[in-house]
Amino acid sequence: MKAKRLAVACMTGVMALSMGALTACSGGTSEAADGEQVIIYSNADDEAVEAMKNALDGNGYEGQYMFQTFGTSELGGKLLAEGTNIEADMVTMSSFYLDSAQEQNSMFLDLTFDAPTLEETPAFYRPITSQEGAIIVNTEVLEAEGLPMPTCLKDLADPVYKDQISVTDIKSSSTAWLLIQALVSEYGEDGAKEVLTGIYENAGPHIEDSGSGPIKKVRAGEVAVGFGLRHQAVAEKAEGLPIDYVDPTEGNFSLTESVAVIDKGDETNDKAMEMAECIIKNGREELQATYPNALYEGEETNSENKSTYPKAFSEPLTAELLEQHQELSEECMAAAQE
Repeated sequence: MKAKRLAVACMTGVMALSMGALTACSGGTSEAADGEQVIIYSNADDEAVEAMKNALDGNGYEGQYMFQTFGTSELGGKLLAEGTNIEADMVTMSSFYLDSAQEQNSMFLDLTFDAPTLEETPAFYRPITSQEGAIIVNTEVLEAEGLPMPTCLKDLADPVYKDQISVTDIKSSSTAWLLIQALVSEYGEDGAKEVLTGIYENAGPHIEDSGSGPIKKVRAGEVAVGFGLRHQAVAEKAEGLPIDYVDPTEGNFSLTESVAVIDKGDETNDKAMEMAECIIKNGREELQATYPNALYEGEETNSENKSTYPKAFSEPLTAELLEQHQELSEECMAAAQE
């Protein structure tokens, strides 16, 4: 979820394309020589892309694919607007966008390989990563400023944290959606607006575009508290940095990214299905080293990475729901600036 710009489109996909690219990853890389390459489009972070490439290269597919990375909004817009006419043979993408694209365009094949997941997933994709949100604190700054340890997201709206909070903007980071899902789930839309407005007032200039922005500011001591990805805080605490994390009582919400194969009829590249299977069956060990949440039968999440309050939003996550929550966030930002 590195700097994911989520200026989400309406379901036609046209608006998503016009609203600009997200920065989940930058640029694209070609891995294949001339020939019938499998074209892979992805919104994944660099670490995930590297793990997937290693799985493919280590299992006989080196030189047989081209990996191209996009921002989440740009790739989501392409899926919605182009459907099966998209150039890619396979995609790895935010699962909620795959769901929306499949509903609109019926563009993905059911996967032909067996990969039993811990939670039910559609037949046309399997998850590659899962990331949860949490409160992140710099223990040294917290002590120096005489601030209490927060226990919930609502605490972050307390004026005592004025100018000591860093969060991300949901227009530019899917990490922010984890926070807003938790607030809406716990307090309803009206209650969420009240809390989120207070958080934005406290954050002031520390509302970041990048999903990793808050943890960077917390690490640097620019602020005492941030909201970010839980696994990043766990890793930094393990390295001996003055970083700790708090599972908010409103819940640890999560987002997954998944692999899917484009249904191009007679023009479907058969190797795409093979490579999707290879990524799932040979890439998970390396992927789980960075994204530790267990996704498949036989996997485990170590104790440090088991969140206290794992929750899922009551509605299916879709591009439309994200757009609704972006509008809610915009209202709160405007109110915070009054």
